[in-house]
Amino acid sequence: MLRRSLICVFILITYCLLNSIAVKAQSTDSTNKTSVNDSLNKASSDTVPKGVSIDPDLVALASGKTPPREYVIAGIKISGTKYLDESLLTSISGLTVGDKVTIPGGDNFSKAIQNLWKQRLFANISIYFTRLVGNSVYVEIDVTERPRLGNFYFKGQGVKKGDADDLTTKTGLIKGRVVTEDMKRSAIQYIRKYFADKGFEDAQVKTTETRDPVVQNSVILTFLIDKGPKVRIYQIDFFGNEAVREQKLKKQLKDTKEQSRMTIYPPSNQTPYGPHDSVTLRQYLTNWGFLSFHATREFIDPYFRFKMFSGAKFSQSKFDDDKQKVISYYNSLGYRDAVITADTHYVESKVRSRLHVDVKVDEGHKYYFGNIAWKGNTKYSDSILSLILGIHKGEIYNLDILNKKLGKQLSAEGGDISGLYTDDGYLFFHVEPVETAVYNDTIDFEIRMTEGPQATIKNVTISGNDKTNEYVIRRELFTIPGDKFSRTDLIRSQRQIANLGFFNQEKINPGINPNQDDGTVDINWTVEEKSGNQLELSAGWGGGIGLTGTVGITFANFSIKNIFHKDAWQPLPEGDGQKLSLRIQSNGKAYQSYNFSFTEPWLGGKKRNSLTVSLYRSVFRTGGYNFHTNTYSFSDSNSLKNFGVTVALGKQLKWPDDFFTLTYSVNFTQYDLNNYPLFTSAFRNGRSTNFSFKLALSRYDLDQPIYPRRGSNLMLSVQFTPPYSLVDKGITQDDSYKLPEYHKWRFTSDWYLPIGGAMGADKSRQFVLKASAKFGFMGRYNAGLGFSPFERFQLGDAGLTNNFGLLGYDIISQRGYPVYENSDPKVNPDQQQASQFFTIFNKYTLEMRYPFTTNPSSTIYGLTFFEAANGWYNYTDYNPFRLRRSVGVGMRFFLPMFGLLGFDYGIGLDRIQGGSLRDATRFTFMLGYEPD
Repeated sequence: MLRRSLICVFILITYCLLNSIAVKAQSTDSTNKTSVNDSLNKASSDTVPKGVSIDPDLVALASGKTPPREYVIAGIKISGTKYLDESLLTSISGLTVGDKVTIPGGDNFSKAIQNLWKQRLFANISIYFTRLVGNSVYVEIDVTERPRLGNFYFKGQGVKKGDADDLTTKTGLIKGRVVTEDMKRSAIQYIRKYFADKGFEDAQVKTTETRDPVVQNSVILTFLIDKGPKVRIYQIDFFGNEAVREQKLKKQLKDTKEQSRMTIYPPSNQTPYGPHDSVTLRQYLTNWGFLSFHATREFIDPYFRFKMFSGAKFSQSKFDDDKQKVISYYNSLGYRDAVITADTHYVESKVRSRLHVDVKVDEGHKYYFGNIAWKGNTKYSDSILSLILGIHKGEIYNLDILNKKLGKQLSAEGGDISGLYTDDGYLFFHVEPVETAVYNDTIDFEIRMTEGPQATIKNVTISGNDKTNEYVIRRELFTIPGDKFSRTDLIRSQRQIANLGFFNQEKINPGINPNQDDGTVDINWTVEEKSGNQLELSAGWGGGIGLTGTVGITFANFSIKNIFHKDAWQPLPEGDGQKLSLRIQSNGKAYQSYNFSFTEPWLGGKKRNSLTVSLYRSVFRTGGYNFHTNTYSFSDSNSLKNFGVTVALGKQLKWPDDFFTLTYSVNFTQYDLNNYPLFTSAFRNGRSTNFSFKLALSRYDLDQPIYPRRGSNLMLSVQFTPPYSLVDKGITQDDSYKLPEYHKWRFTSDWYLPIGGAMGADKSRQFVLKASAKFGFMGRYNAGLGFSPFERFQLGDAGLTNNFGLLGYDIISQRGYPVYENSDPKVNPDQQQASQFFTIFNKYTLEMRYPFTTNPSSTIYGLTFFEAANGWYNYTDYNPFRLRRSVGVGMRFFLPMFGLLGFDYGIGLDRIQGGSLRDATRFTFMLGYEPD
């Protein structure tokens, strides 16, 4: 009886299944996860239409109650796709016709679903068995595609158009791509980071998704942004620091700074790491804190803090870098085990614009250097290496200093152990400091060295010189095939290439390829060309004079030998490193000037001997205004014409070192006066001839010409004429204008010193201190004759030429003052030119420079300066400490086509009257070159 009942129940269940089950395998979204086996065995909720028969074998297959059996996939169909290729989806699924699958128990279909899910293209994936013939099964993969991005917007109070434009390009959103949760999540994260970098630390972002009415199966994403209040760092607190003052640690946070503050309510001392107590008045007075600047600053910090250049914005990435700087600072003080154990930042609950940053440190113990032993050195003795290392037992432990002294951290200055070896060819030299003992607070080191063989330079190649001929670069190199490798020669070569001015100084790279097998090294120099040519253009019309203007051009990398070769004009013959300058200036008929200059830096091509030839011609005419024609008229009957030529030959010296150059020059200038009182009314007609010789000894070792960071530029020169009055005793003061005589001495010294470390992503931004001293005086052969009117010194203003520089005087600028002709620093009439010039001068300058950009297309840097200078007419009045003083700021722009452009705003300290700056300031402008 029981057996019959069970049979009836089984028949009834089978009948129900035949009328209600469609074979189906379904997988849902990852947000509502089910196992793959459950998905495959899940029955469809669809009802079977009337008249449709159901294959009982399919029902049995879907029930999973049949024993495992191997089937062959006879066909695969993709349904539900609208934009994707069906064959591509079949390939991605991993299923192919002819595959053998085990049902139930196989994982082929679950893997297919997983492969498709990984594409992040679908909202739903289902696998159906549509037909079963013998052991062949037909499969249908049904997909529901995710919508695509039709458009997106950024909205919210305070979200500007510029913000939306920046976010559009940087969030990674691209129209037409499939919208996924990851896409939205990534965009939200970037939006929050974008506004956090702008100071909105608590920005909130929500998204809304609406159907795009224009594009089918597309949506519009709208990001609703609530920036919240602008958050700035209000307080930074350190915990656990006992050996180092908190202010010292805050100073190490270069990009995480507190905002300015002035309040009578100090911040709360309650923090996540416990109370942070400030210095009380009793502690301040008891410890005599008022005698210490740092103690006073620490005492008033909770109430008053002034940060002029602090944006007080918080950036997590910059904060992470700053934490490493704190650890490095601890290490430099001997605390090698110092660590930051915890840190946090949070916004005040009451004032949402205030951000607090707390850092907890564990300083550890302070260590000192112990014994330092050397191992592996055969070239130099222990005593020599210890002397160069310069670290003695008992000094504070500092691993950075040790690595720098060993040369593991390369520097241009050299003077380290590695530099000692590499300058002698030991390119394969390797050094490693190893701690051998740590006892109490002392650490012993063993310096293990591998000297290796000396390397010989094998091949030297040059690439990137598209315009400059290779020999122009090669003759500047100190890395010569066959010579021993030397790091000093490598740095010197790099400096010489930079000083040519033809290449981007930041892209000059010596590619060093050592060949340890044969003990040689290949050096592959790469350069990037830049234009050094300069153009000067100005024009005008009016005043009854006519056309006025200036046309000037300088070719910095000229090739005179190709000037007659048509193919070389692309657009100009370039590449031989020569310099050609042409300049024409006109002020109607009143004044015309023509200048020509040519320089060959390597005369003969074998030695660094330079040749410079300069020619100039000018004409001045005086005249008057013709009221009948409303024009100015000029005549040769009242004129001054002059012609000059200078030939200079420079020679590189080997002693004291090869940075020295000796230059010989001859100058001839003749003035033709026709009723023109240039010197005095007594000498209006005739000729005046200035014939002089000049010797100049200079030393130039700047690392680069445009923005030098280190090095010096020194020059001592004497210029003299024949002593006519000593030969001809009959020469009088009136005759001295025809053949002027003098001897003039000049000394110039410019020094550049880098301050602090290099900054910026390419390490090209660094403060540089420039110190300059200049001196000049003119002498005479005959005390009975006055000083020559030629070659004197004009001081003051921007250093621009007045009176067209007729007398050839040296122009010495001084910012903050007009041109002056009195030795009293308090006498400074506002004038643009002087009627008489000094015979002695002194000038001292200090400048602090900082580059904003050093790109080859433009070099821009700012500066602050202190300047002191003055001039005198004779030795009896000379007082080198009685100087006009000025301070100020300035900017310099170096543009390849136009050269130097600069301006300064100076305050003449000796022009201040009654405490007012009204008449003590002066704005000066320069173009083309930096004046003396």
